[in-house]
Amino acid sequence: MVVTKRTAIVIGATGFIGKLLVKQLCESEDYVAVSVIARKNLIYTHAKLDVKIREFDKLEENDLDIADDLFCCLGTTMKKAKTKENFEKVDLEYPLRIASLAKKRGIPNFHVISAAGSNSKSPFFYSRVKGKMEEGLIDLKLPHLSIFRPSLLTGERAEFRLGERLAEGIFQLINPLLIGPFKGFRATDGEQLAFAMYHYAVHTSKNKDQLYKSIDILNAKPFLEKEEKPIPREELFDWSKRKDIFGDEDKAGD
Repeated sequence: MVVTKRTAIVIGATGFIGKLLVKQLCESEDYVAVSVIARKNLIYTHAKLDVKIREFDKLEENDLDIADDLFCCLGTTMKKAKTKENFEKVDLEYPLRIASLAKKRGIPNFHVISAAGSNSKSPFFYSRVKGKMEEGLIDLKLPHLSIFRPSLLTGERAEFRLGERLAEGIFQLINPLLIGPFKGFRATDGEQLAFAMYHYAVHTSKNKDQLYKSIDILNAKPFLEKEEKPIPREELFDWSKRKDIFGDEDKAGD
């Protein structure tokens, strides 16, 4: 498969998934440049990486480089946000504003992390906000939109979250039991989500919006290069079956 070299923007690069995604993109041969817009600098460095320090409230169209893909990994918790208004600003208002700027800038592909169970009519605040975000992005009629809905995210985070650690422990026990039609309920490893975002950005046609559920994220796998089959020994010195080793000049001299 021939892959065109790409450029990317990552917003939310200092968070759990954003850090993993930046590393995945920089170390991939498919991307030649990765731009990050963040409120603070990154610890991770790479020759392909450019970091712009910006406040999301003041973000303008010209702050976005021309790119093939914009990955939005913004997300917070009620503990950090402290109020529902602040939570909605990070998880709803910022993604919609950034997507609108990306559309004006001509960035063709917008990829965003949502959550399993997202529904604007949900009785649960978190799921309701994520559902509103998804509906708002769809209403923007972006050139191409990819929504990723992982289940519980597992992996090493910068901060300790007791509730999530307890949930991770439970899922470690039940994940092997979730097979067949129940596989989509498995917890999602953070590195797998980062890989899936990269994978589907590069290898999926962009003719319509895409919704990737937990099962799609879990099923994302690297493409394996075709290995050349060894020539059987009995055929190795059977010149009648080795016509491929003779060039046109050799044939002309026969």
